[in-house]
Amino acid sequence: MHFRLLTTFLFVLLTGVSVFAQDATIFKPDSVKRTLTAQGISTNLRIDGKLDEGAWQQAAPVRNFIMIEPFQGNTATHDTEVRVLFNRHFLYIGAFCRDSLGRKSLRITDFKRDFNVRTHDHFGIAIDGFNDRRNAMIMATNPYGTQRDLLSFDDLLYDTDWDGLWRVRTSRTDSGWVAEMAIPWQTLRYPKSADSTQSWGINFFRNRRMTNELTSWSRYPRSFSAYRMDYAGRITGLQPPPPTANIRFQPYILTSFNHKTQEGSPDVSGSSVKLGGEAKWAINPNTVLDLTFNTDFAQADADRQVNNVTRFSVFFPERRQFFLENASLFGTGVGPTEDMSGGSMRIQPFFSRRIGLDDFGNPIPIDAGARLVYRSLKRNVGGIVMRQRANGSSPATNFAVGRYSQNFGAQNRLGALFTIRQETDLAVGKDSIRQGTTSVVGAVDGFFRFNESHSLSTMLIQSASTDGKQRGMAGYAQYYYTSNQWKFWWTQSVVTKDFNPSVGFVSRSDVIATTPGVFFYNRGKWIPFKKVIRAFEPGIMTEFYHQASTGRLIESVISINPIWFNFQRGGYFGILVNPTYQYLTEVFDPLGVIIQPGTYRYTRYQVYAATNPSRKVSSSLNYEGGRYYNGALGTYDFSVRYSPIPNIALTGRYVSNRFRDVGESKTTTTVDLYSIEGRMALNPRLQLIGFYQKNSTANPNGGLRDTYNIRLAWEYRPLSFLYLVFNRRGFNNLTRQQEQNVIAKLSYLKQF
Repeated sequence: MHFRLLTTFLFVLLTGVSVFAQDATIFKPDSVKRTLTAQGISTNLRIDGKLDEGAWQQAAPVRNFIMIEPFQGNTATHDTEVRVLFNRHFLYIGAFCRDSLGRKSLRITDFKRDFNVRTHDHFGIAIDGFNDRRNAMIMATNPYGTQRDLLSFDDLLYDTDWDGLWRVRTSRTDSGWVAEMAIPWQTLRYPKSADSTQSWGINFFRNRRMTNELTSWSRYPRSFSAYRMDYAGRITGLQPPPPTANIRFQPYILTSFNHKTQEGSPDVSGSSVKLGGEAKWAINPNTVLDLTFNTDFAQADADRQVNNVTRFSVFFPERRQFFLENASLFGTGVGPTEDMSGGSMRIQPFFSRRIGLDDFGNPIPIDAGARLVYRSLKRNVGGIVMRQRANGSSPATNFAVGRYSQNFGAQNRLGALFTIRQETDLAVGKDSIRQGTTSVVGAVDGFFRFNESHSLSTMLIQSASTDGKQRGMAGYAQYYYTSNQWKFWWTQSVVTKDFNPSVGFVSRSDVIATTPGVFFYNRGKWIPFKKVIRAFEPGIMTEFYHQASTGRLIESVISINPIWFNFQRGGYFGILVNPTYQYLTEVFDPLGVIIQPGTYRYTRYQVYAATNPSRKVSSSLNYEGGRYYNGALGTYDFSVRYSPIPNIALTGRYVSNRFRDVGESKTTTTVDLYSIEGRMALNPRLQLIGFYQKNSTANPNGGLRDTYNIRLAWEYRPLSFLYLVFNRRGFNNLTRQQEQNVIAKLSYLKQF
């Protein structure tokens, strides 16, 4: 059955290849770039979002934005006007986003920094200060002055949690909205040049969310993004000051009260005061050193519980700011994406959550650490060293990570990465010592972009340890093709039985994964209800998993996606049919339901639906049902968000797994997971954020019954914060404990 399905898949692929050559909509970058000239001024501007100072009239505006979505190449239906000024201290960007409906057209759902671009009107810029046509700094804002910023590398790797030091204010009128930005030269990265005048790559982009219309100043194919800097325009006439030693200090003081309850033990309470901080030194335009002492992440968002019914380990994303910066340099690997091009497999030689957190997400103190990053046109180099304090049964541990990548050609890269985890000896009794173990992982990787549409990425990883128990290898290779009509991938990965990335992550061991897939993007005239439906996007996603040690097929899923409609306003509707094969070599116990080893064949069905996410009320539903091993399982994942005004956003989510006659005991049970999130903001700089989650029954594998996280965050000056935090981690089935803590943290950023 699987051979016939794969043969059919290959036939669809080969049929599609004949169309690839006819696809002329992936055009090459323009040989003559759009150009604007920045205007120098001698005064500082008042950043109030009004553009009413006389200096703004000195700069010639650029207009005539080009539509990317929904009709590539058309003239924007609502134009955008941009002016650029500069003085000795700042680069100023002024944008007037015209709109015939004025305030009535605006769509903003919250004031969260790094907001979701799918739900907000926004205007942004992408700056390539080194003119390498690969790297970009992106800064964007919505009509209420909420900031979004990130670093992009080859429009492939992104540091989405990089927070730059810059200001923006906005205003809203009956004819559109205005954004006024002031970006310190110290925040930007550009070469130290003997020439007094520089030229950079730049692009401007805008999304009018009411009609979901995406436009840009310099055009690019709609299957890419505005971060593809080989498609950017040029800004000339800039006269930035010579780069200086940009130094930032951010000390903090924290006070906390903790209360812990554990079965069979008396309650424990206590308070503490903690001092620490971070420093950032831009040694030169290419090199940045970050230092951290007595590191604290009290303000970090809480992990969300997941009730996992698959054979893959759950991957919890990093949420701590120090590790999020420059994550793209160290975070190489393959993993599940929106199009599932990596299947369910995730392989990362370095995963920062292995530092300062235990297996249950509880913090372990970090004494100190440092990170050095060098980026240039030709190469990227990075290093991390951290010291984790001894904590209970966990010994003091040293971590080291090194990364090197060499750029060559237009957009190709070869690299290497290593990690070292060195545990110190630990006294486990009066006369007994547990010898510490040193674990080492080495990896080599490459990325090759053959042209605008074709690319290949690959990696080979080796692990070893002084106790000889972690010697193994892993690797992957992924070919990717993308155009405006097609998306195709073939990912091949392997993880041997004894591979153990001690400072990394793999979702499954002893496995060979083969995960090809194809999507067809159709916007033909035959599509009905064109005012509602933007595109018809059917596809096939396949996952085959063989046991590496025996070569036997142990799991396969053929996801046939005959119906997928993307709607004009951002919603979608899709149906998937998933014939599934499972061969269990050992007992499998999803959520405490015991399933015996054996062979299982069944088919599951999925329905995905979502409304316009930019509306005041929006919702999404993912239903998956059908057979499940020797029984049946229905999974309902429903969420609804209510945002009556941008200052208030409430989201509720309900996930239910309903087992029927599953496992050796023919278990029939329901496991529900409820959550609610709220955000109330006076403005983008003063917000109250809350999160609550409850499991109807605690996961025997260590799940929490309930979790609270409430934070008051006040950015009283740029990137200087006051936090008041209340956490409650509910009863845990493994540790048999629950804890509460109240934290007050004050940080202050000073830049020299």
